[in-house]
Amino acid sequence: MFSKDEKVVYPGHGVAKINRIIEKEFGGHKETYYELTFINKGAMIMVPTKNAHTVGIRPLSSKDIVEEALKVLTEPAKRVPNHEFTASNWNKRNKEYLSKLRNGTLKGLSEIYRDLRQISKQKELSFGEKNLLAQAEILLVEEISLVQQLDQDKAMDNIRKLSHTMCL
Repeated sequence: MFSKDEKVVYPGHGVAKINRIIEKEFGGHKETYYELTFINKGAMIMVPTKNAHTVGIRPLSSKDIVEEALKVLTEPAKRVPNHEFTASNWNKRNKEYLSKLRNGTLKGLSEIYRDLRQISKQKELSFGEKNLLAQAEILLVEEISLVQQLDQDKAMDNIRKLSHTMCL
C-alpha cells in the first residue's frame, strides 16, 4: 500500500503524487481510493487501492534501476533492415513497444527510446513512431529527474547524450 504524498509511477502516463487516500461509498459499498495528480500534467485521477497493482502503479525506481535503464541507452539497438520498414512490421514493433509502455518499467522505456532513436538514423520516423519516441522520452525524464534529483532539462540532456553516443 502506498502512502499520502508518495510519488508513484502510473505506466504510460507518468509520475503522480498521491494527494489523498479517501473512502467513498457507492450503492452501499465502501471503497478506498488513491487520489493521484500527475506532476507534469495537472490531471487528477482516482484509482481504487485494490486495483493499484492491477493497473501497474509502482513506486519510483531505485537509483540502481535508473543506472540499469541508462546503461540500456548505451547498448546497441536491435538493427532493423530497411526491407522491414513496412506497415506490417511497424504494427508488430508497435505492439511490442506498447506492451513495454503499458508494463511501465524504466528498462522497457529505455529500450523503446534506444530502438526508435536508432531507427531514426535509418529513416524518417512516422507520425506514430515520433509520438512514441516523445512519450518514452517524457516518461524517462520525469522519473529519472526525480530519482537522481536533477532538473528535468539536465536529465533530458543526459538521456539524449547517452542515446546519441550509442547511435554514432
